[in-house]
Amino acid sequence: MASTEVEQFTGVDTVEVPSAAWGWSRINHRTWHITGLVIFGFLLAMLRGNHVGHVENWFLIGFAALVLIVLVRDLWGRRRGWIR
Repeated sequence: MASTEVEQFTGVDTVEVPSAAWGWSRINHRTWHITGLVIFGFLLAMLRGNHVGHVENWFLIGFAALVLIVLVRDLWGRRRGWIR
């Protein structure tokens, strides 16, 4: 006999992701934002080093800017409802 209780859809099928039954398949966006900020800070901290040329500095600044752009885009998109 079928159950009369309504099952809530979480957006993840337990056949595709077995750990979804335990609730481990949701992405915690705050954790990724904090990780991105740590990576951004680490890239800028590597500017202070024992290298002579400035090519490394430009690459570090470029990658740090890319990380920051992705973070701001994600935060802004989530607040505006463009990204779930």
